[in-house]
Amino acid sequence: MNKKTKFSFSEGLSIGTIGLHLVSGIIVGTFVGYVLDKYFQTSPWLTIIFFFLGIITGFYNMYKDAKRYIDKEEKNSQNNQINNQ
Repeated sequence: MNKKTKFSFSEGLSIGTIGLHLVSGIIVGTFVGYVLDKYFQTSPWLTIIFFFLGIITGFYNMYKDAKRYIDKEEKNSQNNQINNQ
């Protein structure tokens, strides 16, 4: 494998957490909404609201992780270009 196609295990884990953040945001949001619905007896409204808040939070976390990964890749690319000169 050349340097451009080399893919490390840690990079795979980093990318894998991006999807996990979406799913965990939805699950946590839905659970919180469900518990609050049971407490306030407002079923299903808080579950629905927190489900969508979980989706928004999950996508926001995915965006932050993807941006961090892209910034890291760009920094590594710039360092490689400097080292190759």
